[in-house]
Amino acid sequence: MGELTSIERSCVEEASATPMLAQVERWAAVNSGSRNLEGLATIAGLLAEEFSALPGTLTMIDAAPVTAIDAAGRSHDIAHGQNIRLSVRPDAPVQLLFTGHMDTVFGANHPFQALRWLEPGKVLNGPGVADMKGGIAVMLAALKAVEASPAASTIGYDVIINSDEEVGSLGSAPLIAKVAQGKRAALTFEPSALPDGTLAGARPGSGNFDFTIRGRSAHAGRNPEDGRNALIAAADLALRVKAAIGPGLKVNPARIDGGSPNNVVPDLAILRVNIRPDTLDEQQRAQSLVSRLAAEIAREHDVEVEVHGHFARPPKPMTPEAEALFTLVKQAGADLGQPIGWKSTGGVCDGNNIAACGVPVIDTMGVRGGSIHSMEEYLIVESLSERAALSALTILRLGQGA
Repeated sequence: MGELTSIERSCVEEASATPMLAQVERWAAVNSGSRNLEGLATIAGLLAEEFSALPGTLTMIDAAPVTAIDAAGRSHDIAHGQNIRLSVRPDAPVQLLFTGHMDTVFGANHPFQALRWLEPGKVLNGPGVADMKGGIAVMLAALKAVEASPAASTIGYDVIINSDEEVGSLGSAPLIAKVAQGKRAALTFEPSALPDGTLAGARPGSGNFDFTIRGRSAHAGRNPEDGRNALIAAADLALRVKAAIGPGLKVNPARIDGGSPNNVVPDLAILRVNIRPDTLDEQQRAQSLVSRLAAEIAREHDVEVEVHGHFARPPKPMTPEAEALFTLVKQAGADLGQPIGWKSTGGVCDGNNIAACGVPVIDTMGVRGGSIHSMEEYLIVESLSERAALSALTILRLGQGA
């Protein structure tokens, strides 16, 4: 190790020696797909029990109301699991935020449910082992080690473990925004951007939009001119939205629902689009584009167009404050013999929402691994102790005013 104080060295050793693998295996054995409310309740109970070992107040918080548009163009409520909040020493001079998510992309009926060793004792394949049940274990180990340190009294923090990160955090975003206020810095325990431990730097924003287009049905052979083809309008809108792509804006028309039998002019179509702006200026341009194109299509095709959705993940730029936090983590890594770099990435996460609150955040403090969101997802087991040590040292140095 490099230049560590005796307090730092003791804390790092405590964190890295924590048995985490058994926790990951136990948690990953529970299916906690974002829509599996029963599985989410089970994993929330297991996590709440583990995090109750830390001081402070632990509460289970219901998700905020969320609506969506179904394939028939109707708005309906979507239920989400509860979110965990742990608040520790809210009056301490240094206030930090730590976040993770208990949900995975693998639903209750997905074929990927079991754990298996790719390399015995070294590389574990399983749903959520990297994204991010391994990260939650790292967070808990680091915080337990910090709590055992004499430096703990100066550090206050909140932990949020939400149930809907993989589907955009729509039900937990208000909680994250509320708790982020006044924090000096934040760490989120998504897996590293690359298997070598590289951290994610700047991220684009992300918005999901549903365009519900209502036309007029008519007989496809007798009087098609009396109809207003919603499917054609949706296709035209998809092409126009896609044409807006540029260096700072990625657009993905992903799906069209609706249509009709072949002998009927379709009177309903719903276009689903994802938009990813690199900057807030691009986000504003995209928002204006959405409104303008919806109005154009309505006018030119003589249809009604309703827009549902928003930018749930604002862009996350590399600010001077974020660069300072990355520098701190890089130095901590160097002192532990862990080379730490970072790169921009096209993905989004709760780090976007935290950064939008003006709080510098590193959102890939979790394990090394890869192939997330696929049946090949894997965890590199030695990274559990590595990242727990890195997180504990980073937290101590933030507590010291670094």
